[in-house]
Amino acid sequence: MPSAAAGIFTLYNIVMAIIIAGPTASGKTDLALELARVAGGEIISVDSRQVYRELSFGTAKPEGTYRGSIYTVKDIPYHMVNFLPPDQVYNTGLFVDAAKKIEADILARKKIPVFAGGTGMWLQAYFAGMDKLPPADAALRTKFSAMTKARLYQKLAEVDAESAAAIPPGNIQRVMRALEIFELTGTPASKLRTGKFNTDLGDNFFVYLDLEKDELNSRIEKRTNLIFDGMIDETHVLLRRGFTPETPALKSLGYPQVIDFINGKISRAAALGNIIILTRQYAKRQRTWFARYKNKIVFNGPVSAERVWGDFLKWKK
Repeated sequence: MPSAAAGIFTLYNIVMAIIIAGPTASGKTDLALELARVAGGEIISVDSRQVYRELSFGTAKPEGTYRGSIYTVKDIPYHMVNFLPPDQVYNTGLFVDAAKKIEADILARKKIPVFAGGTGMWLQAYFAGMDKLPPADAALRTKFSAMTKARLYQKLAEVDAESAAAIPPGNIQRVMRALEIFELTGTPASKLRTGKFNTDLGDNFFVYLDLEKDELNSRIEKRTNLIFDGMIDETHVLLRRGFTPETPALKSLGYPQVIDFINGKISRAAALGNIIILTRQYAKRQRTWFARYKNKIVFNGPVSAERVWGDFLKWKK
């Protein structure tokens, strides 16, 4: 029996991507999996933390297994997750290059690519483009890693006060990236970034999941309580293997607080409470980011894959 995707190819000759985005804990993964099943599609994850191996609980990575070289969740190919060692840095440019190849393969198989995730910058870069900035420099990253967080932030403030004002001091990856851009170009990152973003993500079916603030906050709190012990176990394993708190994967949201708990710096209750607060703040930033796009179809609350697929078929006509 031919797949739904094959039928769409017959009718329209080409399939544009389906995008499922929204704040953390809004239900993107579950919807993407069901939609891929209904539509005959494959998922491309757009989540900058799910790329890491050995981090699953704190990144909400869906549980799956490898079939050959492809990570598979509930019989659905789920690309761009669980492939990167904890000590490696991944960036937007690498994502775009890899996702282009994967999308081409999915289309060659006459399947529908379903992009699902909440890393807005990756979606923007992939579908609409971003400012051209120099690639990461390993030597500079090594140099920066030997500096304290306070010194790095102070140095950024000296050479690029505008970027320093816009970046939280604790977001060391963004601080290092802004410094790296300055070192490589001689120009502050704030001057190279135009700040001009497209107000849509191209000719694609863009589903945005949103929830009322109280409901989303409740889901975040419930999920954090459920995953906290798993985060502790994952962190213990990595620390015992010699990875440090400066390891890129362990800088993911929530893991620094888990490390502080493990090291006796804060109580369990404090670590859990801090992660909930940080996750809520992250969700707020995601909402702000996605508010810019005009071509999204907003669902305020749970929605079935069948409803989304039906809307997609109408949209294609």
